[in-house]
Amino acid sequence: MLGVGEPAPDFSISFPDGSTRTLVSLRGRPVILFFFPKANTSGCTRETRGFAERYEHLRNAGFEVIGVSVDTPKTQAAFAERCGSRFPMVGDPSKAVARAYGVLGMLGVAKRVTFLVDRNGTIRDMVEGLMPGPHLAAAERWAEESSPKAPTGT
Repeated sequence: MLGVGEPAPDFSISFPDGSTRTLVSLRGRPVILFFFPKANTSGCTRETRGFAERYEHLRNAGFEVIGVSVDTPKTQAAFAERCGSRFPMVGDPSKAVARAYGVLGMLGVAKRVTFLVDRNGTIRDMVEGLMPGPHLAAAERWAEESSPKAPTGT
């Protein structure tokens, strides 16, 4: 699995407005990239809905959010609509993106791993675990830490 300090591999992203971009094209803003095992399962639905509920706050803090699973793009699009997601949901049926990030599990689905990719495309933090709660809490923490009101450590 990729770790903190490593460059985030590039991949193509289809946005809800129908446009397609790459992760590299998002440089200049931090990205919360969350991998999850399977669309339409209880934990993945809870996690995606959680990110959907927090999306406006995260976006206002300067972040883009991207969800990835090994489901087909068609399945991801339907899942995104069901969860009220306004951020991109990447279908990775070839499993190339999951492999590039080192999150492909033994059962052929992505492990639940969330990466914070900084403005320069470097992984700055990550969370791994089965339960969605810590992933959502980390995203909130990252947004809070990036806020202009956050303490600067001085």
